[in-house]
Amino acid sequence: MASNKYFLDANVLIQAWQKYYSPKICPDYWERLNELGSKGIISLPEMVYEEISRTEDDLSDWLKKSDIKKVKITESVTSCLKDIYSKNEKHKLLVDNRKGRSLADPWLIAHAMSENAIVVTKEILITQANSKTIRIPNVCSNMGVRWIDDFEFIQELDIQFSCTIKV
Repeated sequence: MASNKYFLDANVLIQAWQKYYSPKICPDYWERLNELGSKGIISLPEMVYEEISRTEDDLSDWLKKSDIKKVKITESVTSCLKDIYSKNEKHKLLVDNRKGRSLADPWLIAHAMSENAIVVTKEILITQANSKTIRIPNVCSNMGVRWIDDFEFIQELDIQFSCTIKV
């Protein structure tokens, strides 16, 4: 198993829960995440944790009981956030202030920078030069932070699932 540390974006958990790794069809996924959390391999910035846990649903209940560590904002993380915003004016577009969305995104990257960790996100790199949109992968790339999607994460950690048929 890899010795890297990973910070998960909220969308990695939300989309997996709602779609392709629902605990009803793939409970192994959630068991593996919990194991990785207990070993300190995966963590959530406190703001990502709050983004998920403020919605009262089954994912929120699972997360509250899980062993995935919530990481608080430190001076180092705050300093990294300042670096993110000072490096490129477009980085401020990561947060949608009009809709109050993506509030945790810059903090996710700042936590990863502070701990030399990898960001795991479902977002994709925006490659159009004239785009007014910026995403987590763009900022990670600009800041020298490695980012991967959850499928790469599963492959990198050699996570395997078992399937059974219940008749």
